[in-house]
Amino acid sequence: MDYTKLKEAAKAYEPDMVRFLRDLIAIPSESCEEEGVIRRCAAEMEKLGFDRVEIDPMGNCLGWMGTGSRVMAFDGHIDTVGIGNLDNWTADPYEGWEDENIIYGRGGSDQEGGVVASVYGAKIMKDLGLIPEDTSILVTATVQEEDCDGLCWQYIHKELGVNPLFVVSTEPTDGGIYRGHRGRMEIRVDVHGVSCHGSAPERGDNAIYKMSDILQDVRSLNENGCGEGDQIKGLVKMLEPEFNPAWEDARFLGRGTITVSQIFYTSPSRCAVADSCAVSLDRRMTAGETWESCLEEIRNLPSVQKYGEDVKVSMYTYERPSWTGLVYPTQCYFPTWINAESAPHVKALHDAHVALFGEQRVGDEDAMDKRHRPLIDKWTFSTNGVSIQGRYGIPCVGFGPGAESQAHAPNEITWKSDLVRCAALYAAVPMLYQG
Repeated sequence: MDYTKLKEAAKAYEPDMVRFLRDLIAIPSESCEEEGVIRRCAAEMEKLGFDRVEIDPMGNCLGWMGTGSRVMAFDGHIDTVGIGNLDNWTADPYEGWEDENIIYGRGGSDQEGGVVASVYGAKIMKDLGLIPEDTSILVTATVQEEDCDGLCWQYIHKELGVNPLFVVSTEPTDGGIYRGHRGRMEIRVDVHGVSCHGSAPERGDNAIYKMSDILQDVRSLNENGCGEGDQIKGLVKMLEPEFNPAWEDARFLGRGTITVSQIFYTSPSRCAVADSCAVSLDRRMTAGETWESCLEEIRNLPSVQKYGEDVKVSMYTYERPSWTGLVYPTQCYFPTWINAESAPHVKALHDAHVALFGEQRVGDEDAMDKRHRPLIDKWTFSTNGVSIQGRYGIPCVGFGPGAESQAHAPNEITWKSDLVRCAALYAAVPMLYQG
């Protein structure tokens, strides 16, 4: 493989990638409202000569290069979060701007830039004859990731029967190659009470008071250690071999966490005792933790045990329609996943990076403050990999333009040079994969 020619080809497509990304940013595309961006992605794939382009019933865009039976996939979601308080932005988040190095706007790093780079990476593969004869390249522009990580790939894998050899996630990686991340789940705790007039609260049973006890125990899970003196062992325990056979992977991915994200109540009035209270818990899971173990952990808290049948602990279900109107219910459980550095798909990306750019992360000078880290690392947040590998065991690995720190932040930016590097690396991967 001529790596110099490959880099030159990617650089030559930089203006086209910049134009394409700015077009995507200009189309608002929050979860379940992605139709405009999906159709723009399909149009770009068709223009570039993809062999087949389809929009599936959920609304994902799938572009195919090559006709072989072995599938190598590149995934990126094109939905974004909202813009939040517009006063925190210095320019229109959808019009944005560009200078010599940077593209500004919602979705640039998280993560429409990854879709752009993978679309052009596949084009370079075709231009330079880098798709093995027995292989097809699949590029996906997927929906609803911000709402429900991996739901799109549940549909693509289970309903469309797509089963790749591996998937490259194009989520932002700050110039690194990422071999896993923590999982997460969404837990709901409901507490029952009995209302009465607020002038005589002793006649009732205040659900908010019960919940306050439970929340202190939840806080202890997140903050306590795991020594003999800790009645409630903190989640840090999963980093220790005494509590977790997968402690080495857990130390790499990072400890689990839990926090309260929402609170709800019912009461007949502001002059009454609350007769119900509920909270949502955001639970991040490290290696060795499962949805069952996380639910049991809450059910076994002293305060939950104390209030017995008045407490219900459950997992949320996601049932929001996609932009096509399809409802595809799933439990809000997003499994942890991790690969060895020696795994063939991880090694293919590593070898491509070494051949193209060397052993260290690279980037624009103003991006390097977050890039002086090991080349092979992990994400802090979660991705569609929760389904791709977490649910279905399809090997997944990450390399994508932009920065994690830009995700969901005001004044989001990404770097033009990242688009070029990622497109070049993606194009090199199929010929280097030895699985």
